[in-house]
Amino acid sequence: MPFNLPIFLTWLRIAMIPLVVGLFYLPESWLSIPSRDAFAAWAFVIAALTDWFDGWLARRWNQTSSFGAFLDPVADKLMVTAALLVLLYLGRVDVMIAFVIIGREITISALREWMAKIGASASVAVHWLGKFKTAAQMIAITCLLFHSDFMGVPVALIGQVLILVAAILTLWSMLYYLRRAMPVIREKAN
Repeated sequence: MPFNLPIFLTWLRIAMIPLVVGLFYLPESWLSIPSRDAFAAWAFVIAALTDWFDGWLARRWNQTSSFGAFLDPVADKLMVTAALLVLLYLGRVDVMIAFVIIGREITISALREWMAKIGASASVAVHWLGKFKTAAQMIAITCLLFHSDFMGVPVALIGQVLILVAAILTLWSMLYYLRRAMPVIREKAN
């Protein structure tokens, strides 16, 4: 298993998941709810930024590896799933939206794994639609974790709108990847 700064940042993202989740188990006497929400949102932002930064570093320093390519999306899915479960617990996200997002992640991960096994991974390579979905999702989750108005800006409302946009983009991107894979699926099913 290779170890370099991009992989370290990916492991750091995974290690931050218990921090974000654990903040919501602290008693209010230790940390006020607005402070807890702010710390959780900032921790999530830092984790999300490591997602962008580790990939950029790996490409720039030519430190890409098959292990890094495997671990990076796993870290992303764990981070998003953990945050959505916290938001469900807090009543800040609808069950169907969380189900759509988590279900899509599982479906597309399985599809990509199967397509890689049969040598057709190019047909489900990352598309701009998936990247746009991820950006909307990360901003929405951050807003929903923060959940307080900030300088008169209704952050929670922005989060609710963006999580709905993210759910729509989630379905759209899933259909896009499935449609791209369908010819290969049909060919291999026969």
